[in-house]
Amino acid sequence: MQVTFSKEAIEQLTPKLHDNKDRLLKLKYDTDGCGCVMSGVTAMWLVEKEDQGDVKLDTNLVPLLVEKTKMVFLDEQLTISYNETANSFMLKSPSQILNPRMSLLVK
Repeated sequence: MQVTFSKEAIEQLTPKLHDNKDRLLKLKYDTDGCGCVMSGVTAMWLVEKEDQGDVKLDTNLVPLLVEKTKMVFLDEQLTISYNETANSFMLKSPSQILNPRMSLLVK
């Protein structure tokens, strides 16, 4: 899996990563409250530690953690961009938009 951050996403993430330099960036496929694992929503989390089962991916910004068991719901090539109008991140692949309003949460 290849994840690339757009220039705008890097500009938005850099200060947040600096303010939370003891945390790791994780792409979370969150299923809480969705009713079923097939109805998950992606979000970015800044977490204290790597969980068992996380895979560390190299990106053009910082390593990104992804739950190995949830990688099946993601595409092979992903881009994380930033939409200034919506004030949120966007997760997309060449074939689809996975989340047009992805949040960044400090956990």
